[in-house]
Amino acid sequence: MKLRYLFLAFLMVVGTTACENVNPNFQKDARNAEFLHRSMKKLTDVIVHDIFSPPQASRIYAYASIAAYQAALPEFPAYRTLDGQVKQLANTPQPEKGKEYCFPLASAHAFLTVGKAMIFSEDKIQQFQDELYAEFKAIEMPSSTYERSLEYGQQIANHILAWSDKDNYKQTRTFPKYSIPEDPGQWRPTPPDYMDGIEPHWKKIRTFTLESADQFPPPPPTPYNEDKNSLFYKELLEVYTALEKEREEKIAIAEFWDCNPYVSHHKGHVMFATKKITPGGHWINIAALAARKTNADFMKSAETYALTAIALADGFISCWDEKYRSKLVRPETVINQMVDEDWAPALQTPPFPEYTSGHSVISRAAAVALTSIYGDNFAFDDDTEEEFGLPTRSFKSFIEASEEAAISRLYGGIHYAPACFNGVTQGEQVGDFVVSSLKLRNQIGMTE
Repeated sequence: MKLRYLFLAFLMVVGTTACENVNPNFQKDARNAEFLHRSMKKLTDVIVHDIFSPPQASRIYAYASIAAYQAALPEFPAYRTLDGQVKQLANTPQPEKGKEYCFPLASAHAFLTVGKAMIFSEDKIQQFQDELYAEFKAIEMPSSTYERSLEYGQQIANHILAWSDKDNYKQTRTFPKYSIPEDPGQWRPTPPDYMDGIEPHWKKIRTFTLESADQFPPPPPTPYNEDKNSLFYKELLEVYTALEKEREEKIAIAEFWDCNPYVSHHKGHVMFATKKITPGGHWINIAALAARKTNADFMKSAETYALTAIALADGFISCWDEKYRSKLVRPETVINQMVDEDWAPALQTPPFPEYTSGHSVISRAAAVALTSIYGDNFAFDDDTEEEFGLPTRSFKSFIEASEEAAISRLYGGIHYAPACFNGVTQGEQVGDFVVSSLKLRNQIGMTE
C-alpha cells in the first residue's frame, strides 16, 4: 500500500511538470542583461527619492552589486568569486549540485532584496520586483527552477546583508555630530540651510579593498591665510573669478556634474527642494551606458557594476577620511567674509568640509575601474542628466569625463583648485588599488 501511494505521488509530480509550458530556450532568454540594468535604474530612482547622501548611496550600490555578481557567478566559470577578495566576505552560499537554476533570476532577486533592505521606500522596489518576476515567469521556465532560483538568490542576499551588518555603519549612526570649531580656517555650515556636517565618521566604515581609510592620504591643503599675498588667498580669488571667462560653458559643466541629492530653494517665505542623482549614481549610470553600448552579457554587466561600485565606495571612505581630518573651510564662507558678502557660488555648497573634492576622488576611481574593463579610448554620450533637465555631454574616455567632473567643482564655486587636482590623484590611487586587488576573471584578456 505504501509503495502504491509513493507511485501515485510520483505520477502527480510528473504530470504537473508535463502540463507546464516550458520554453526550451528559457536559460538564454533569461540572460538578458536588461533585467539587471533596469533593476539598477530602479534602485537609483529610489535612492534619489529617499535622498541618501553620496557616501550612503555608494554603500547601497556596493552591497547590492556584489550580491548580484555573486548570485550570477555559478553559471559563468570564467569569473571568480569575491570571497576572500573584499574585506571579510567568505563562504558565499553555493547552489545545490545536480539541480537546475536560472542564475540571472537569482542575481536579480539578490540585488533587489539587498537594495530593498537598505532604502526606505521598500514599496517602490517591491512593485518593481513583482513586475520583473512576472517577466521572468513569462519566459516559461519550469516552476521548480523558478522557485529554486529565487531561493538561491535569497540565500545570497541574506549572506550579503549579514556581512554588511558588520561594517560599522549602524554604530556610526550613534556617534556624535560634527562640532563647529572656532578656528576660521575650519569648515562650518553654509547657506542656505546651514546643515550639519554629513557623515563625519564615515572613515570608520569598513573598506571593501583598501587596507585602511587613510591608505592614500593626499598632501595637506594650502594653509588658511587671510594675507592677500598668501597662496591661500590667491586660490580663493581663483574661485571668485572662475566664471569671468567662458561663463556659459563653465556653468553648463558645473550643473551637469552637480549631482547634489538635495538642493534647497528659498523664495520669500517658501522653501522647496529639488532631488537629484548622487555623484556615485551618475557613475553607475555611466557604467550602464558602457555595458549597453558594448552589448555586454549579463555577467559582464554584473562585473561592471560590482567593480565600479566598489571603487566608488572605497573612494568615498578615502575622501571622507581626509575631509574630516583637514576640515578645510569652504570658499563661500571665506569669500563672503573677506571679499564679497553678496557673492554666491553657481552651485549650492554641500554640507561637509572642502578638502579633497569628493567628485574628483570618486569620479577618477570609477573611471579607472571602467577603463580596466572597456579600455582607454571608450567614447560615450553621457545622457545621465537628461531626466533632470540637462543636455547630454560627450566624452572621448572615462578619464576625460572624470577630469571634467573634477574641474566642475571649481567652476561651481564650491572647491579650491587643490581639492580638485589632488582629489584626482587620490582617486586614481584608490581606483588602481581596487583594480589590482580584485581578480574577477580567470583568464586575462578573455573575450565574451
